[in-house]
Amino acid sequence: MNRNRWTLVSVALATFMTYLDNNIVNVAIPDIQRELGLSTAGIEWVVSGYILTFAGLLLAGGRLADAFGRRRLFLVGLAVFTGSSLFAGFAGGAATLIAARGVQGVGAALVTPTTLAIISATFSDPRERNAAVGIWGGVGALALAVGPVLGGLLTQHVSWEWIFWINVPIGVATLALGAWSITESREPEVRPLDLPGLSLSTTSLFALTWALIEGHDRGWTSALVLGAFGLAALTAVAFVAVERRVAQPMVDVTLFARREFSGGIVALMLWAFGLFGIYFFTSLYLQDVLRFSPTKAGSAFVPMALLMAASAIVSDRVAARFGAYRSTGVGMLAMGLGIGSTALLGAHASFLSLMPSFAVIGVGGGLTIPLTATVLGVMPTGQAGVASAVFNASREVAGLLGITVIGAVLTSRQGAALAAGHTPVDAYLSGFHAGLLLAAVLVVAGGATAFAALRSAHRAVHLADDHDELALAS
Repeated sequence: MNRNRWTLVSVALATFMTYLDNNIVNVAIPDIQRELGLSTAGIEWVVSGYILTFAGLLLAGGRLADAFGRRRLFLVGLAVFTGSSLFAGFAGGAATLIAARGVQGVGAALVTPTTLAIISATFSDPRERNAAVGIWGGVGALALAVGPVLGGLLTQHVSWEWIFWINVPIGVATLALGAWSITESREPEVRPLDLPGLSLSTTSLFALTWALIEGHDRGWTSALVLGAFGLAALTAVAFVAVERRVAQPMVDVTLFARREFSGGIVALMLWAFGLFGIYFFTSLYLQDVLRFSPTKAGSAFVPMALLMAASAIVSDRVAARFGAYRSTGVGMLAMGLGIGSTALLGAHASFLSLMPSFAVIGVGGGLTIPLTATVLGVMPTGQAGVASAVFNASREVAGLLGITVIGAVLTSRQGAALAAGHTPVDAYLSGFHAGLLLAAVLVVAGGATAFAALRSAHRAVHLADDHDELALAS
């Protein structure tokens, strides 16, 4: 195995760890709350503290990686993530654990943008790069589904501390492998850091993420939540204004005028909206309605994740054969149909009856990975870290938005059904099915967006190829 492949292994392992911590904690919540005596607000921030710092600092992490070196930021971020995982397991109270989770998010925000940037810098051949992105996407999908299963097994059979400590040996091994295999890369010309852009983007992401996390408990019309949304909007507008005026912007906002970039980001956000939102509420459906144990509920997602990982790995070949716009569009259409078909399941569904819908979602989700490679491909090479950060920040915020909006639809329909005299289970299913159908429609819309956006890039590539052939012939 050449060094480039070991580089891919190291970034894949880091991706697995950071994605895993998005949801591995969920099934351990009862044990953590009981042992540490955490309040409801405290346990919510054990989960949300990681998401807040992770999403809020992603753009800053990407810019720092481009400026100071992607290998350097990868190793620093991984060391921070691994060290804070160790301290999280030793936490003896709410404050310590929440602080450790917040520092984990900081480490993840430094690591995550570098992973795709390192792949982009390491694999110069487009075909090899697309294959590497496919593997990266497959590993990420696998981590999202393995999290609940692994969390349930460790909590049930060992102890909840090991959901954090498991990161330590993996992190140390990945640090050693990354230090040896990754070649340093950064932007070709030294640019100023654009501190106003950094501060405005970070403030906007922090405020938006906080509002999405806190809105359910504090109320969407509370002064603090509305103020946070307002701050997010104002700083986002200010960020765009600053980026259009400075000589060396952190993000070249003119890229959003390109259909393949802006359309790709919109499609990606609709993908995350549907998948993350439904993943969260389907977990509740499996446990609260079907009465699955946490381990069984987590296991139900494993076939979906395996199929998504396998589909992601071969997605570059499918895209090369049929075009990324076709494979991504068809993949998101399949995801939408799979999500929508889950609405046909009721209060007496079995483990096996879930599998056809979950399998379609998995295969379709894996086929959408070329969307990532296409969006990255239109970014300047020197801004690969920021490009990766924009991609990941869009996905994280859209995922939180999916949980928020689908949750609001579910709660509204559930309340109306209860008021009409339905049983609690039937009322929940009424809201759950409405949320599923909303997510399905939006994911299908994302597929249509991706088809239209990536088709222009496909045509541009073929026109360039035809031009090259004519030049060679002459």
